[in-house]
Amino acid sequence: MADTEIRKGLAGVVVDTTAISKVNPETNSLLYRGYPVQELAATQPFEAVAYLLWHGELPDAGQLADFRSAERKHRALEDNVRAAIDLIPLEAHPMDEVRTAVSVIGASDPDASGSVLNAGGSPEQNLERSIRLFAALPAIVAYGQRRRRGQDIVAPRDDLDYSANFLWMTFGEVPDPVVVDAFNRSMILYAEHSFNASTFTARVITSTLSDLYSAVVGAIGALKGPLHGGANEAVLHIFDEIGDASNVASWLDRALAEKRKIMGFGHRVYKNGDSRVPTMKTALDTLVEHYGRADVAELYETLEQEFVSRKGIYPNLDYPSGPAYNLIGFDTLTFTPLFVAARVTGWTAHVIEQAGANALIRPLSAYDGVDERHIQI
Repeated sequence: MADTEIRKGLAGVVVDTTAISKVNPETNSLLYRGYPVQELAATQPFEAVAYLLWHGELPDAGQLADFRSAERKHRALEDNVRAAIDLIPLEAHPMDEVRTAVSVIGASDPDASGSVLNAGGSPEQNLERSIRLFAALPAIVAYGQRRRRGQDIVAPRDDLDYSANFLWMTFGEVPDPVVVDAFNRSMILYAEHSFNASTFTARVITSTLSDLYSAVVGAIGALKGPLHGGANEAVLHIFDEIGDASNVASWLDRALAEKRKIMGFGHRVYKNGDSRVPTMKTALDTLVEHYGRADVAELYETLEQEFVSRKGIYPNLDYPSGPAYNLIGFDTLTFTPLFVAARVTGWTAHVIEQAGANALIRPLSAYDGVDERHIQI
């Protein structure tokens, strides 16, 4: 295989078809089932977007009401899941809590855990599992932050929509509509992005006829890495290091001299800027005004202008989402679990799609080790 072309990281390799999402190069828009994500974020609740990803169409009023009713049945943190989270050291990363919690939920599903031969499940079963994870993850993420702060758990409320309830369970306060709207938009923007690393991981696991929960656990492991979901945490660490807009130039001088990777900039798919950034930046601007934090906007804009002028590399979604989540009140360590709560919709849509037209994903490799040799006796 000496002449085989190697595509490191599978860059540029098309491995399958999908009807779930694409980036339209003509408009530089990310499309969910054909809808530009910025239109969805501006007009839809997150529940409607989850429904769209799973069913292919936006719900009508009756379908949305039925879906919300089904979701609210699974909002409470189950006792066995809470017990498993409590076994995890407080010093561990909260992604470990999320990964463990999903494993426990999967182990509690007899149709998924009882028989390896039937683990994949029917489309109907996998849709039910998807809704259960979608509903349960806010409680998991919220409890993780609260227990690290030494706070009691907050029970869900049935009179709040998904995004408002998520914030309620995290902070124990009825959130301001401006905050709910910004948070809702962020969840929609993070919900899906074609064959990214974590989604492809989920599809690989699904291709073995493993169960949906195992696919999601594998995806969580992939998302934990700083080159994927962990990047939004890294952005806040950068902001904390810089401290003030006046320090940007000198900080960037040192960072570039040390050949540091500046998280929050660049994207393999987008070469002229991440299409999701303007929508998330608008949400960040509303939060800056709401909380009276012009200093955050000044630091954000100064670093962006300085980095783009020097490197010609534009921000990705993690750049505005990090400071937005910080302003809302989330701990930096909670940022990637928030990504999980959003992306579980896309992951599970891909699990269902992969299972519907399955082929085992098993690429080849080009061997470059020593030639064949034998034990000398």
